[in-house]
Amino acid sequence: MSARRLVAGVDEAGRGSLAGPVVAAAAVLDPAHRIVGLDDSKKLSAPRRAALEIEIKGKALHWAVASASVAEIDALNILQASLLAMRRAIVGLAKLPATALVDGNALPRLPCPATAVVGGDALHDEISAASILAKQERDRQMVRLAVAYPQYGFERHKGYPTAAHIQALRRHGICIHHRRSYAPVKRFAAQAD
Repeated sequence: MSARRLVAGVDEAGRGSLAGPVVAAAAVLDPAHRIVGLDDSKKLSAPRRAALEIEIKGKALHWAVASASVAEIDALNILQASLLAMRRAIVGLAKLPATALVDGNALPRLPCPATAVVGGDALHDEISAASILAKQERDRQMVRLAVAYPQYGFERHKGYPTAAHIQALRRHGICIHHRRSYAPVKRFAAQAD
């Protein structure tokens, strides 16, 4: 495939979480090595996502994963931090694509032309692949955080605002990995300050 025709899919994981980074991925698939079963990562079981992640990394022409930290999320807001992580993922590719298909309705500033695609993770294999890579990497990061902060149950809810997570915040307050700019966290941060 010539460099002029490379198409990257871009997606993120973790926008709605109360803790941890937002992670983005970019993937350029090889039409000669089709990957069966790609879909929006949220629609796939954990074992299926894990298997697809291995296949994507083995068969994709190029892929990259990047993130924006909790500090960046709190400083910029989650949309801008997500766009920053997406830009980092595209820039992290071994070859700059001719164009990028970005899941959602907002575009990051990229060094290549791009198109925003609402619901793109269910429409374009490139975006589906990026969705899977981003979710898998973010889930791993949250499992690692759970080792250091077992009281929050990050390995189960990955930082999302479940009843168990809110209860843990009530009981233990916040940690440095919580997003202080998020309303539910702000309330508990105010109690701690």
